[in-house]
Amino acid sequence: MRIGIIGAGQLGQMLGHAAHDLGVECRFLDPSVSPPAAECGDVIQRPFDDADALAELAATCDVITYEFENVPVAALQQIAGKVPVFPPAAALRSAQDRLDEKRLFDELDIPLAGYRAIDNREDLEAAAASLGLPMVIKSRRFGYDGKGQFVVLEPDDIDKAWNSLGVQPLIAEQWVPFDFEVSCIGVRNADGDVRIYPLSRNEHDDGILRVSRAPVDAPELSNSAADYVRQLLEHLDYVGVLALEMFVKDGCLLANEFAPRVHNSGHWTIEGAATSQFENHLRAVMNLPLGSSASRGHAGMINLIGNIPDAARALTSAYLHDYGKTPRPGRKLGHITVVSDSAEDRDALVSKIAESVTQSTSGPETVT
Repeated sequence: MRIGIIGAGQLGQMLGHAAHDLGVECRFLDPSVSPPAAECGDVIQRPFDDADALAELAATCDVITYEFENVPVAALQQIAGKVPVFPPAAALRSAQDRLDEKRLFDELDIPLAGYRAIDNREDLEAAAASLGLPMVIKSRRFGYDGKGQFVVLEPDDIDKAWNSLGVQPLIAEQWVPFDFEVSCIGVRNADGDVRIYPLSRNEHDDGILRVSRAPVDAPELSNSAADYVRQLLEHLDYVGVLALEMFVKDGCLLANEFAPRVHNSGHWTIEGAATSQFENHLRAVMNLPLGSSASRGHAGMINLIGNIPDAARALTSAYLHDYGKTPRPGRKLGHITVVSDSAEDRDALVSKIAESVTQSTSGPETVT
């Protein structure tokens, strides 16, 4: 069995490691020179929408998947008739457009904050009147890690937002003064079997995920989140891993966005779950029985952004994952995972690492 993976970044690398453990070969498509996943298999160094490269990948693999959501849908449609492609293109299409994504949540009665489509300057005025201020203006496509966003705090910011982002389709979202952020990761295979991972609590800075901790000791939230993920998986006839990111406000969940792929907030599953999200994604696309998604204690994950300090390599009480990428400000270069017997011990260790390795001055509180 050979799996073709579009994208050869760190997610592709972790999929490649899981494939090796399963005795499965991977082949990748990525235009980058020496991408992280190159250590896990052959890389076709061509653009993601290169028809010849896609045809070669399809002809030499038994199933195709992808590691990021900005894969051109048309590119997948070129090969979908030649080889199975998972997750399905319909899911990718919805995730690529924030307006389509919000409408999908509405269709499935998944709670979310108010939103408005923005096509012109007048729509911004109307959105401010209906949603109130503050509100967040986002590009409908291709935004990630906080990119393509503008927070409108007062009426004078409307012109600034339009001048900054107004050359593309936009969406206005109601500002949510949330208590904290969570994500729920689920996986479904082609036979329809589903596994849901424990809820993760996430901390972001400048739009980039910094820390994830799981499981969250909040049964009602966890059950609701699992129900929403199951609805998405079933509705989309989904195959693979899907991550739903949500805000928690006054004990209720509000959907923010979903990712049709393995997800940064699930990196803790490599050491902290019975079966990692990466292994289960591969099992799903190969239509193998899914592994248990149960946690192995209390896990924490710290992203390493911009550089990997020497102190990270000296840790003896944690697991370091180095993606082998060239350091650059704002770039995810690796992550550290800890697994403890209790939430208190886990959070103490995460706080210690945050201070000594990433120089963070505010360690996370215990998840409750």
